[in-house]
Amino acid sequence: MSFGLLLASALSGAAYTLAPGPAFLALLGIGASRGRRAGALFLSGHFVGDVLWASLSLTAIIGARTIGTLFFDALGLVCGTYLCWLGMRSVTARRAADGSVSTEPRRPLLRGLVFGLSNPKAYPVAVAMFTALLARYASALDFSAFVPLLAAACAGFVAADLVLIAVIGAGVVRRFYRRHALWVTRVSGLLFLGFGAHAIATAGPGVWRRAWRSLYNFYSL
Repeated sequence: MSFGLLLASALSGAAYTLAPGPAFLALLGIGASRGRRAGALFLSGHFVGDVLWASLSLTAIIGARTIGTLFFDALGLVCGTYLCWLGMRSVTARRAADGSVSTEPRRPLLRGLVFGLSNPKAYPVAVAMFTALLARYASALDFSAFVPLLAAACAGFVAADLVLIAVIGAGVVRRFYRRHALWVTRVSGLLFLGFGAHAIATAGPGVWRRAWRSLYNFYSL
């Protein structure tokens, strides 16, 4: 297994954690109101969900690869489109009187655990992130690589969590988030759009070539 493949899995885990989404915004709210310790407890609970969704995502991606490259490329297109859809929703977000971001849970560890396991967007986003960054290594993906890839993804989760813990408690971050929460959401949309465009650009040519080949074979009969 190449170092590049392991690095891509680690970067996928880190990107999944750092790319702003529901959990990221919830963490910023907890950190802004209660500081680093509460944020660290939230992330510790959320880590269980991270491992679960990463395991399911890698299983789906590797399974798609063993079925055939066409299915893998199609999965990349679907995931890329989904990320672009999420990105457009975030980029066009409007200011709303919703205080959910700034709630102060009494048990941030439990809140993180429940949030990580129950977030309905976690699985498709994880699949999309891993697909976007692992697509170039499609030929090397099989189930013998599952454990090393999951371990690398967990290393990415932990590294990203440490960065978040260091950042969320800073006074400047608290003040910035309270003042610019809407723009944080919109910038997160640009990140999703970037990952989505990358996934589509990687998977699109393969699907296009196969479509033309199928049409050519059909009309050649």
